[in-house]
Parts: sequence; C-alpha cells; structure tokens
Amino acid sequence: MAETFEKHPDLPPPASEVGVVGWLRKNLFSSPFNSVLTILALYGLYLTIPPMVNWLFIDAAWRGTDRAVCDGEGIGACWVFVSARFNQFIYGTYPEMEQWRVNLGAGIFVFLLLLLSLPKVPGKLWIAALTLFVYPFVAFALFHGGVMGLKEVETTLWGGLMLTLILSTVGIVAALPLGILLALGRRSNMPITRAICVVFIELWRGVPLITVLFMASVMLPLFLPAGVEFDKLLRALLGIALFQAAYVAEVVRGGLQAIPKGQFEAAAALGLNYGKTMVLIILPQALKLVIPGLVVTFIELFKDTTLVAIIGLFDLLGIVQSALTDPNWLGFALEGFIFAGLLYWVFCFGMSRYSLYLEKRFETGHKR
Repeated sequence: MAETFEKHPDLPPPASEVGVVGWLRKNLFSSPFNSVLTILALYGLYLTIPPMVNWLFIDAAWRGTDRAVCDGEGIGACWVFVSARFNQFIYGTYPEMEQWRVNLGAGIFVFLLLLLSLPKVPGKLWIAALTLFVYPFVAFALFHGGVMGLKEVETTLWGGLMLTLILSTVGIVAALPLGILLALGRRSNMPITRAICVVFIELWRGVPLITVLFMASVMLPLFLPAGVEFDKLLRALLGIALFQAAYVAEVVRGGLQAIPKGQFEAAAALGLNYGKTMVLIILPQALKLVIPGLVVTFIELFKDTTLVAIIGLFDLLGIVQSALTDPNWLGFALEGFIFAGLLYWVFCFGMSRYSLYLEKRFETGHKR
C-alpha cells in the first residue's frame, strides 16, 4: 500500500529570533565584538545621562528673579538666568514698548509662509510676489518705524534672535534668485556673460564670510561719495546675499548639469525659446534635484550669521555672550550657550524636515 505524503505545517521561528530579543541579538549582540561595544556604550550612557538629566531638569533652578536662587548647595542649571534675559535674547536692545511691531511682522511672515505651504490655497503666485516684493518693505517700516506715527528704532538696537532671523531670511530670499541667474549665466553661450559670472562666483567663493562682512562694514564706506551713509545692517545684508548667491549658483549649476540633453532637444523641437525652455522645462527639474543641496547652504548661512559679531552686530549668540559679561550673572555661560544652541537646532531641524517634505511632495525619489 503506497504511503501518502503529507506536508507538515511550518514551524514558528525560534523565540530568540523574533521580537525584542531577536532585534537585540541582530542589532546589538550579533557577535562578541559587537556585544563588547554595546556594553561599553551602555556603560558610557549610564555614566553621563543620569547626571545630565539631574543637572538640566531635576536639580535645576527654574523660578526666581536673581541669581540668589542659583547659588545654593546642589543646585543644577540656573535657568533663571535665561528667563531673566529672555526678552534680550529674542529682541536684543529693541525697546520693550515697541516689540509688538516685531511680533506683528513675524506673524505676517509666518501667515504668508503658511499660505504658500498649504497645497490647495489659490493665487499662490500673487502670494509669493507679495512675500518677495511687498513684505520686505512692510517689515522694514514696522521694525524701523519713522512712518505712520511709529517711533523710529535704529538698526543698531536690533539684536538677538530677531536679528539672526532677519539676516538669514533676507540672505536666503535674496541669494536664491541671484544664484539661479549666476548659474544660468555660467552655462551661457555668450562668452562675456559667462566670464562675468565665473569671475563673480569664484571671487566670492574664494574669500571667507568674515572677510566679506569686514569689507562691507569697514572698507565699503571708504569708497562711497562724501556725505553718503549706508546703514551697517544693510551693508551686512548686501555682503551676505552676494556671498551666499555664489554658493547657491554652484548648487543650481549641479542640478542643471544633471538634466539630460534630450530635455533641451525636446524643448527646441517644440519651438520654445531660451526663456521658456529654462522656466518651463529645465529649471523646475533642476531645482527639484538640488533641494537637499540648497537646504544645506541655507542651514550653513543660518549658523554663519553669528559672524556678524565682528562688525558690532549682536545676533542671538552675540547677545548671549554679552549677557554673560554682566557681573550679576557671571558663571552661567553653559546655560546661555545651551539655550542658544537649542534655538539654532530647532530652526535648522525645521529647515531639514521641510526639505524632506518638499522632496516627498515633488517626488524626487529621496529615501528616508
């Protein structure tokens, strides 16, 4: 009598290969050497994390108005220093009674950005034009005053996070279109245009930003006609925008070179002129490809704004450092730098996440 073959049901995987135990064996204890490294890393975290948490949160001084609450035995971080100086860290020496103007300007800008970022908002072209060409004048009128009955506030009083955001935002907005034009000019078939763009890009990329700021602050007024005064902040903004445009141009040029030659030939076959070819066919594809590179340059610019301290402008880091020289708050440098670092991280991380959102929205093939 012939035996009938019956397939046995599949056995479940061993308990040591699934779940938490399986993940630990696969990722942390896959070999003796990796096990030793894992144990050493865990021991290092055990030595550093609990004391850090105690100093930052549990033993920290959170309430108070002077340093007396921070001088007791066993007191951790003195966050009273940050709360006492918070207004200065955000607005610099901007008059307290006029700070509503800064808040209003920031609120308008955030509202415009939200309109631009939401997918189904109509009239985005007009909103973008309003943001680029009208809002800067409205913001300057609000911040500086001297019009519509607003009290005039000199730019020398601007500082803190407010100044950091102004420098980085203006630098980014001004550098992007200028960088695109420079990138197109560097790939132009016209020798003079190409030569001018190459010289501009290589010149500005060849000098450090700190030199550009120094030249804009100290040397530029020497070449202006007698009686002509140029605000120091505007000089710094001009130098930052030109400097950043050179880097943006090279990033965009990388995207232009990545576009297949067939795209140019297809546009020519359709009878499109140079302008329509670039605006409708080439640039949309090139800019999508260089989103990560552009965001990297913008993040670098945001952090490089700290260099304006060399020309006497007090951005967030500069205003924190100046607060540390107050005799009433000596010895709390670490708290000030942690607060400044946290703010920088929040904005840089936000730009990074927005970059990932744009890549996903435009389907550039980026993998998280």
